Amino acid sequence: MARTSTYLNFMGRTEEAFEFYASVFGTKPAAPIARMGDVPPGPGMPELTEKEKRYVMHVALPILGGHVLMGTDALESMGHSLTFGNNISLNLEPDTRKETEQLFARLSEGGKVEMPLQDMFWGDYFGHLTDKFGVKWMFNCTEKKK
Repeated sequence: MARTSTYLNFMGRTEEAFEFYASVFGTKPAAPIARMGDVPPGPGMPELTEKEKRYVMHVALPILGGHVLMGTDALESMGHSLTFGNNISLNLEPDTRKETEQLFARLSEGGKVEMPLQDMFWGDYFGHLTDKFGVKWMFNCTEKKK
């Protein structure tokens, strides 16, 4: 079955980020976390330090409505660099205002609320934030105020 997922890259903080996201969504990774040390060395690959071997090569976490967040650690020793910016937001569309408020509150812990949740002119309950890892989240709930 086809699906869409979102892949996030971090500089050595993937495991911390995904532990946080698992606690927010009440889910667990779909499989054990694969580590950089699990990758067989190939020609031209630099020797990994013990610390780099513990970094995340791949993790997949189901979050909401069948969507899966995936992630990895970028390694400077392998020539990776990373700049978080405003080029991506994860858009969540929970079924209820209560669930929207709970997820918004949890993801905003240690982050920055860009627009508090509010009823919008198009009729939905909307807000957005940047979490403590620099990831942007948008919320759009169609449930009307009771």
